[in-house]
Amino acid sequence: MFGACLLNDWSARDIQAWEYVPLGPFLGKSFATSVSPWVTPLAALDAAWVDLPGQGPEPLPYLGPGATRGLDIDVEIELNGEVVSRPPYRTMYWSPAQMLAHLTVNGASLRTGDLFASGTISGPEPDQRGSFLELSWGGSEPFTSADGTSHTFLEDGDEVVIRYSAPGTEGGRITLGEVAGRIVPARE
Repeated sequence: MFGACLLNDWSARDIQAWEYVPLGPFLGKSFATSVSPWVTPLAALDAAWVDLPGQGPEPLPYLGPGATRGLDIDVEIELNGEVVSRPPYRTMYWSPAQMLAHLTVNGASLRTGDLFASGTISGPEPDQRGSFLELSWGGSEPFTSADGTSHTFLEDGDEVVIRYSAPGTEGGRITLGEVAGRIVPARE
């Protein structure tokens, strides 16, 4: 692995919920992906490596024990200018090395320049949920922004911004950039 970047695989969770049972996430994830404008080399993240929070049951031999280091990356998710969640990447169950090993164990190949994503980043606390589906508990528990607006799923006009930062090798924090997108109405 060379580096890390931000990725938002915009999901139509209403479609995805229907697809999961018979097919898996096909059309619910096939319409848009946003990627940050640069890649942060892993060497710049040397100070961000941490032990994973713990894995049980014990991972299969090809997924450890030397691959159990995660990254202490802080994530900030903003909706329409207001931070609504701060999921910590350091609480991810699988390390980047374990994800890569599992991706390729059955013969799938990777080439220089390939991109793979970790999946939704969520922490143990309600304000650390990494998707709006989780923040609103499947749409059944709307969350309220500071202006009093109630939210469940994204609406036309909503803007989502995701930012990452991590401990820097010379102290302080480094930013890994941001990725943003706005929901526009469907064209007729």
